[in-house]
Amino acid sequence: APPQPPTAPGTLWAGLTPLLLLGDKLGLLQAGQSALQALADRLDEVAERCGPAIAPYSNPGKTLAAELAGALPLLWSEGAVAAVAARHWSVTFAALPGRPALAAELPEAMTAHGALLAGGFAAGADPGDFFRDRVEEPEALHTRVVLLREGPPGGDSATVAARDLAYGHDTPVSELEPAEGSSPLEAAAELIATADFAAVYLTLADSDSPWA
Repeated sequence: APPQPPTAPGTLWAGLTPLLLLGDKLGLLQAGQSALQALADRLDEVAERCGPAIAPYSNPGKTLAAELAGALPLLWSEGAVAAVAARHWSVTFAALPGRPALAAELPEAMTAHGALLAGGFAAGADPGDFFRDRVEEPEALHTRVVLLREGPPGGDSATVAARDLAYGHDTPVSELEPAEGSSPLEAAAELIATADFAAVYLTLADSDSPWA
C-alpha cells in the first residue's frame, strides 16, 4: 500500500481524550474526571498556540521546527515524564520528517552525547574531505541540544551544567517545559503535543519529504 501522509496532531489528540475518559470509567486508568478534563484543556491550549494560523514568533511548534531545521537534535530530558516525551520525540521525528533525533536522560546524556558536540556534527564542523565537490550534496546536520523538563529546574538539576556544556562547544540550545503547576499527565501532553506539531511543520517544510 502507498504511504499515507502524516496526520495533523490535533486529529490524534481529539480522539485520545474520549478514549482516556472511557478508560477511566471502565476502571482501566487511575485518573479522575478532573485530571482527564485538565488533560483535554491542556491539549486544546497546545493546539491553539501551535495551530497553522498562529505566527511563528508566538507559536512554539513553528519556533521549534525552525530551530531544528538542519539540526541533529540531542534530546536531553530531566525527569521521568520528560524522558518518555523525549523518546516519543525521537520516534516521531524519524517517522514524519525522517530526521534522526537522539534521546538521553540527564545527567548521563552529557557523557553519552558529549562526543557529538565536538565531532563531525559539531557547529561549523566539516566531517568530510575538504576538496570534494559538494554542489549536489545536502547540507550537513549539526547538533542542537533540546532540554526537556517536566517542571522548573530544582537545586539538583543538571540543566545549568547541560547548558554550559553545549554553549562551551558553540552548540545552540532549545528548551521546553510545560506550564508551571502542571500535573504529570498535563506535562506529558504538552511536551508530546508540541513535538508532534513541530514534526509536522518540519515535514511540510522539507522539499525532500514525500509529504511536502
